[in-house]
Amino acid sequence: MNNFDCVIVGGGMVGAASALSLANLGLKVAIVEHSQPKDFDSSQVLDLRVSAISLASEHLLTQLDAWSQLQQWRLCPYKRLGVWEHQASYTEFNADDIKQTHLGHIIENRLIQLSLWQQIKKHQGITLFCPASLLNFSSANKEVNLSIVNNENSENIEIKTKMLIAADGANSQVRKLANIGMTGWDYQQSAILINVETESHQQDITWQQFFETGPVALLPLSGKSELGGYASLVWYHKKAEIKKLSALSNQQLQAEVLQKFPKRLGKIKVIGKGAFPLSRRHANTYQKGQVLLLGDAAHTINPMAGQGVNLGFKDVKALQTVIATAIGNGECWYEPEVLSRYESMRRKDNLLMMSTMDSLYATFSHPSPAVKLFRNIGLTMSGKIPFLKNKALAYACGV
Repeated sequence: MNNFDCVIVGGGMVGAASALSLANLGLKVAIVEHSQPKDFDSSQVLDLRVSAISLASEHLLTQLDAWSQLQQWRLCPYKRLGVWEHQASYTEFNADDIKQTHLGHIIENRLIQLSLWQQIKKHQGITLFCPASLLNFSSANKEVNLSIVNNENSENIEIKTKMLIAADGANSQVRKLANIGMTGWDYQQSAILINVETESHQQDITWQQFFETGPVALLPLSGKSELGGYASLVWYHKKAEIKKLSALSNQQLQAEVLQKFPKRLGKIKVIGKGAFPLSRRHANTYQKGQVLLLGDAAHTINPMAGQGVNLGFKDVKALQTVIATAIGNGECWYEPEVLSRYESMRRKDNLLMMSTMDSLYATFSHPSPAVKLFRNIGLTMSGKIPFLKNKALAYACGV
């Protein structure tokens, strides 16, 4: 029988970060994951899945010794954020206004995971079960008993742990086996991610323009292309329209982008695309006994402001703080009463961010001329009240 202090199901960005955070507290940790991230090669094409990593998330990745590796690979810092509906309401947020050198970085999700895995493989306190899958689990006498299967040789493995963490994504198997319900809905929209070469070299701004059909956005990416630089475009629209766009060739999609995106985009060349539906999900509880939900297993959010993985990393930091404080105070850190402090720290903040994104989504998709006037006045005024503007910016950055 394998005995651990903590078993984490899911070795993605949030699962890997939680493993390192808890192992650094002296806990004996195991990860159950289907597959390892591919090694990095500078000749690899840019992945479609990228995240806007906040300053708070950067600090966590630095603490976990993963940030320096990302700097050696590829990431793109951005200093400014522009938002508008009509040009007259254009509002720009700048890192200088909150006395920071940058607002965040755009980084490929796979590279974030890979940098964390490099640290995991060096850590003596972490055991990897990979490739492996969870079969089931049960709880008794303050222990969680898991059955997993080795995906290479079909061997069944039994594991005991004091705490089980679900970091296995929006369709979490752990959450389902724990009978934890969800509330939420599907938005009547999808989004298409489009990687492009741009005539502009690496930019220091990410921007978003709002339309009744949904926003369009640009996220700068690192590297030099034949045309100039690289960027990730995000296009929100009705599901049927995104399905049509996804079926186009790169050249046809390029023509659609140039027609519908703002002129500031300039010349582009489409090099990759992929679509996904938009949904909101929130677990009814983040904890059931000694089972905890982190990241997308606990909450998924409208990606309009790019806060998804940043909320997951905040979950990781909160859990690390709860357990470190309990150990420091001589408490039994895996008691359900202690673990409940994690949800107390995170639920309100996650709900606030989710509700804020939903409010923005509803406001900017409303066709009423009165609402349209109101939202443009709101954008204009937000740019003229530095205190409120900078407080909102600092909160989003996690500083």
